[in-house]
Amino acid sequence: MNLDAIFKAYDIRGRIDNGDMDAGVARQIGAAFAEFSGAERIAVGRDIRTSSAEIAAAFIEGVVGQGVDVDDIGLIATDMSYYYAGAHDVPAAMITASHLPLNWNGIKLSLAGARPVSGDTGLARIKELTAQPPPPADNPGTVTEVSTLDEYVDHLYSIVDAASFRLLKVAVDGGNGMAGVVSGPVFDRIPVDLTALYLEPDGSFPNHPADPTRPENLADLIAAMQAEPHDLGVAFDADADRAIFVDDEGVALSGSTTTAMVARWFLGHNPGATVVYNLICSRAVPETIEKWGGQPVKTRVGHSFIKQVMADTGAIFGGEHSAHFYFRDNYRADSGTLAMLVLMQLMSEDPRPLSEIRGEFEPYVASGEINFVVEDQSGMMDAIAAGMDGEADHLDGLTLSWPDRWLNIRPSNTEPLLRLNVEAPDRAGVDDLVGRVREIIVANGGTPD
Repeated sequence: MNLDAIFKAYDIRGRIDNGDMDAGVARQIGAAFAEFSGAERIAVGRDIRTSSAEIAAAFIEGVVGQGVDVDDIGLIATDMSYYYAGAHDVPAAMITASHLPLNWNGIKLSLAGARPVSGDTGLARIKELTAQPPPPADNPGTVTEVSTLDEYVDHLYSIVDAASFRLLKVAVDGGNGMAGVVSGPVFDRIPVDLTALYLEPDGSFPNHPADPTRPENLADLIAAMQAEPHDLGVAFDADADRAIFVDDEGVALSGSTTTAMVARWFLGHNPGATVVYNLICSRAVPETIEKWGGQPVKTRVGHSFIKQVMADTGAIFGGEHSAHFYFRDNYRADSGTLAMLVLMQLMSEDPRPLSEIRGEFEPYVASGEINFVVEDQSGMMDAIAAGMDGEADHLDGLTLSWPDRWLNIRPSNTEPLLRLNVEAPDRAGVDDLVGRVREIIVANGGTPD
């Protein structure tokens, strides 16, 4: 059992995951989490992957073996796990590997109140306990099957106002993941003309990988939207905590654009609020927050960092360029479904098409993420800092800033890669910065991925 590989990237991904995750490992992690949490009861949910039922059963076996009761919340979207942990004040585990290949699986952990588990808040101890599991309790816990769907949908509509929605034609691609579990009850409560694609959960993901961040996986959604006019397209990842949005012209919104738009909506309803964003978001995000009277706060990339900063600042909303969106009133947890509903309410309040609305939030050109194979990641970032004249920031990797452009280059947690993001006023500016970074990396022994 390679625990280093299984636990390595948890702070960024929010998952203990690996292609080798199996029932034996899950059983030991269940026992470790029960011991670490000190809880009397833990909730356990799972996605539709073919291995999830077996891994969930093993995780539950590990938990009850420590004398801890389990609420088995069944086949759910990950944001339903966060909701349950927050609303019922219990730790929760979600068996999923999110958008990763179907042969992978993993576990997303939450403490009571939906507080994240990170390297600084107990992950190292859980790893130790997994390697040397605690002895079983004299009296095992019990398992109770619980449905949380109706109360979760009630919770969503306590944050957005169903009565204010206008009729929108919306295409939704569930990717055969867990969006199909919640979409029916959600759309039953609002006026919507729905075009449904792949909302039937199927752990073999027969139509396309459930990773909407890859443009090729949006092809079916965009084709459906082009077959007849639509106001909005939505593509969910496999566990439905992340969503990519497509406008009426069939063009996807970046996570930064969505973050800026949702921030504007919240600030319109909550003047002066704080909004958190990660450092690879477009400059349009903090500029939008300031324009609408809010307080922008920048944080590192990664779910545990952004949730902690939201807790520290009382932020009403947080967004990541990777299209994870976090909500104070959702226990600071991310939710693709709630992001969709907020965007639909924004569109209900603004009669313009989404393709027009988005223009206010996209004054810059971005490179997208560009990867380079680099063995000495730290040394290479030092070489880039020495070879370029921008103002340096080391909050997360290396950020170099100029008055009208910036770049960030960060090391991968799991591979010998550096990940580059660049933003400038125009394509020529982006190409210039990318070219300068590429030249330094190649000169120092790195290669484009």
